[in-house]
Amino acid sequence: MHTLTRQQLIMLVLITLVWGTNWPIMKFGVTGFPALTFRTLCMWIGLPVLGLFLWWRRVPFRIGREHWPALVWLTVFNMLFWHTLAILAIQTLSSGRAAILGYTMPVFSALVGAWWFGQRLAGRAWIGVAAAALAVLLLLWYELTNLSGKPVGVLMMLVAAATWALGTQMMRHTRIPQPTLTISFWLTAITTVWMTVLSVVFERHAWIWPSTGIWWAIVYNAVGIFAFAQVAWLSLARELPPIASTVSVMFIPVLGVFTGAWWLGEVLHWQDWAAVALVMVAIAAVLWPPRSTAARVAAPRGG
Repeated sequence: MHTLTRQQLIMLVLITLVWGTNWPIMKFGVTGFPALTFRTLCMWIGLPVLGLFLWWRRVPFRIGREHWPALVWLTVFNMLFWHTLAILAIQTLSSGRAAILGYTMPVFSALVGAWWFGQRLAGRAWIGVAAAALAVLLLLWYELTNLSGKPVGVLMMLVAAATWALGTQMMRHTRIPQPTLTISFWLTAITTVWMTVLSVVFERHAWIWPSTGIWWAIVYNAVGIFAFAQVAWLSLARELPPIASTVSVMFIPVLGVFTGAWWLGEVLHWQDWAAVALVMVAIAAVLWPPRSTAARVAAPRGG
């Protein structure tokens, strides 16, 4: 288990707020506007902002040629599947349900880490995984009774979540020596090109000028997601044990559910409320300091 530093805790809180509120914003942004084009515009605005931040911090841009194959694989599993499938799926799902499906990722990540990377999870961590998984099932209850018109969207979100989980584990085990900011920049740059090609090939006929509201959604995604939350997440994925860096942000879909209900009028059910309690159990199981650590903190220091 891992005790978070104050800085890591602040980062997790900010990621939760930015990503959680982004789900209804994305849903609003792709309603009546081409989804792939929406994501492409977000990335073309966010990429220069991220680049300026690297320049300001004097972080090197260069990644050695020998590390590019590993960088490509990181891009595929952390970025390409996720950003392509998630933005398409949210067109057919409510923002809250899309967030819930997307954040089955922590469950996938814990299992991938245990089965593929040989990570041994403490019993308390498995309790957190089980609580998070049950929360997801509860929040999906209504969706599972209405799959007749939405199975493709559900499947796309689950595939996106599973590949992102693998990508998170790969990021933690990467041997690329460059700073996370450098890796994040190139992951975003490659994905921006990929999304541009997809939007030109599949949506050029549907291009329209964004309304003022959609421009605000684009800017929020560009700055909040691509210039901050994504970079912060990748940094935590390298610094924290996977179980801490994944289950700890399971509150994101809960925030997505309730902001979607408040802003977009999406209907809530009893499963939504029960899931809140389960998610809090999951977070506590993963992040609560071990008894030995708590005892050391409570013990008085000698003179």
